[in-house]
Amino acid sequence: MKKILSIVSTLTLAATLVHAETLIIKGSDTLGAKLVPQLAESFKAAHPDISFKIAAEGSSTGFAALISKTTDIGMSSRRAKPAEMSDALSNGVNLKPTIVAYDGIAVIVNSANSVKSLTKKQVEQIFTGEVKDWSGVGGQPGPISIYTRNTASGTYADFAELAMKKRNYAGSAQKMAGNEQIASEVGKNANGIGYVGMAYLKAAGIKAVAVDGVIPSLVSVNSKAYAYSRPTFYYTNGTTAGAAKAFVDYTLSSTGQKIVEQVGFVPVK
Repeated sequence: MKKILSIVSTLTLAATLVHAETLIIKGSDTLGAKLVPQLAESFKAAHPDISFKIAAEGSSTGFAALISKTTDIGMSSRRAKPAEMSDALSNGVNLKPTIVAYDGIAVIVNSANSVKSLTKKQVEQIFTGEVKDWSGVGGQPGPISIYTRNTASGTYADFAELAMKKRNYAGSAQKMAGNEQIASEVGKNANGIGYVGMAYLKAAGIKAVAVDGVIPSLVSVNSKAYAYSRPTFYYTNGTTAGAAKAFVDYTLSSTGQKIVEQVGFVPVK
C-alpha cells in the first residue's frame, strides 16, 4: 500500500512539474520596476501555476537576453537598434515588437524649485551643459545638478533623441540605475533636474515641469501634444506561445490595460 501511495505521489509531483512554468522577463526599468510586476501579480491570480523572474536593468539588457536566448520577453522603452536586429538574426532570433503602453518622459525638478515651465530649447541646453545655472532659465541662482539614466537604459537613448537632438549629455550629468533613483536624488537636491516615466511622478519632493507649456498626462501623451511621448514594448523571439503568449495577450486585454493606466502609463487601446 505504501508503495502504491509513493507511486501516486511521484506521478502527482511529475504532473505538477509538467504544468508549472517560469516566465523570464528582462529589460526596461521603466516597465519592469512597477508595471510588469503588477501585471504579473494580477496574471498569477488566474494562472497560479505560472511563476515569474523579472529583471529590470535597462532596455539594452532585454535585447541582449533575447539574443542569447535567456529570456522569454524583453521589455524595452525604445525600438531595437539596427545592430541588435542584426545580432539577433545572426543568432537565429527574430525580434518581434509589441507596443504595450505609451509613456511620457517627464522632466522633473525639486518641488521647491521656482521653475514651472521650460522650452524644448532650454531643456536641450540644460542637459547638454550649455546652461549651467538656474538663473539662465528664469530660476533662482544655483548650479544645475543633472541626473540621467545609465547607458543601458532605453530612456537614456530616447531622451537624447527626443530632447537633445542626439547630442551628448553634459559631462557633469550623474547616471542613475533607474527612474526611482533619479526621482529620489532630485527630491533631495533643490538644484536637481532629471527625467522619469510618468509612473514615477508621485515620488516625494519632485514635480514635473511643463515643456513648451504642456505637462505630461494621459491626454497630452495620447494626443502626442507632449514633446517627449513614446511607445513602450515587449519584444519576443518571433510569434509567442505558451505562457509568454498568454502574458502578452493579458497585458493587451482590457484588464491589463486598466492596470497600465492605474500604474501611470497611457493604454494602447
